[in-house]
Amino acid sequence: MPPDTPSPRPGWTRLWPLGLILAALGLAYALGLQRYLSFEALAEHRAALAAFVAARPVAAPLLYVLLYVAVVAFSLPGGAVMTLAGGFLFGPWLGAAAAVLGATLGACALFLAARHALAETLAHRAGPLMAKLREGLARDGFWYLLSLRLLPVVPFWLANLAPALAGMPLAPYAGATFLGIIPATVVFAGIGAGLGQVIEAGGRPDLSVILSPGILLPLVGLAALSLLGAWWRRRRGGR
Repeated sequence: MPPDTPSPRPGWTRLWPLGLILAALGLAYALGLQRYLSFEALAEHRAALAAFVAARPVAAPLLYVLLYVAVVAFSLPGGAVMTLAGGFLFGPWLGAAAAVLGATLGACALFLAARHALAETLAHRAGPLMAKLREGLARDGFWYLLSLRLLPVVPFWLANLAPALAGMPLAPYAGATFLGIIPATVVFAGIGAGLGQVIEAGGRPDLSVILSPGILLPLVGLAALSLLGAWWRRRRGGR
């Protein structure tokens, strides 16, 4: 091998981003940090959180976005609580915007880590099947992922990892994630904006409202439209 040719890196060296995420996830569970991503913790510390936001109106939303990035990137449970907290602390619109930004950035971080660690290895081992899947995702992946994001019944972590392992490009992944999570996030942030009254009454927010026909059917319709867009692109490409 010529002296100026870089030697190939061992396969295990590509795993460090995913290993870092798994180590952070294990540490978070060991320290019990997941307990703070619960409705009970939000209800218990609501006064202190509201006072912090009032005292630091600029730093508080930025800190919230960073925390949301960490929750999504490390696949910690509590994304729904984080979105509720955003609406409760910052109002429905600013809370929804901060949640969408944090969730998108966190999803992109997890996507890049998984793709760097595993996508190339899977591509070599899967052969023609993975190559065909990569081609399809490169062409229509935006529309397929958008339909998954629009439906709140699809686990968020699964929709983060599957496109990365299949070799989907980052730009359509980020765009589909950003646009696809907006509707459900706005609904959850709106619920969170009225959370103070629910907590004072000693109740819990009814998150099943997202599955009610008035909310779910429009989301299903949007998902169907995104799949229609993929079909139309494929039809035109066939022509």
